[in-house]
Amino acid sequence: MKANHQHSFVEDKDNQHRGGRRSRLFEAGRIKLLVLYLIQQQPKHGYEVIKAISDLVGGGYTPSAGTIYPTLNTLEEAGLIITPDAEAEPKQYQITEAGQLHLQQQQDLLDKLLEKLQMKRSLQENDQYRDIYRAMENLKTALRLQLAATDIEQEKIYSIAEKIDQVAVAIGRL
Repeated sequence: MKANHQHSFVEDKDNQHRGGRRSRLFEAGRIKLLVLYLIQQQPKHGYEVIKAISDLVGGGYTPSAGTIYPTLNTLEEAGLIITPDAEAEPKQYQITEAGQLHLQQQQDLLDKLLEKLQMKRSLQENDQYRDIYRAMENLKTALRLQLAATDIEQEKIYSIAEKIDQVAVAIGRL
């Protein structure tokens, strides 16, 4: 299972936003990629990974231990990280050659993720962007409410997409 499962967790785009669920900060597989990236920077214990993600994301976000420790286990089972001293407590994780290769193969996706997190942090921390951040959150909420309707008509979908496109073009021209 290890060899066949190694690369599938990052590219799971079909399961990202189904049924009007509220979107998560990390899309499918992205948290694994971020954890692997952080361990590449320097070997880390699980709680150090949690702290590093919290520092990177900002805005009071802290991933739960219930997210991070299973992620570490998955990465370890896939052979992307190891714990050289399995008896040590807490376990310290370091990246393997397979993990390094995986990060190289996923570099574009990683760059986009880090850019997204930096933008989110900038918006949250910079008071001059507060109104933009609020407006973005309002748009996401309105879209979630519309998409949660089980009987949304195709015409309404086209109309919503057209309005978003129009606003995007207008903002791009500012």
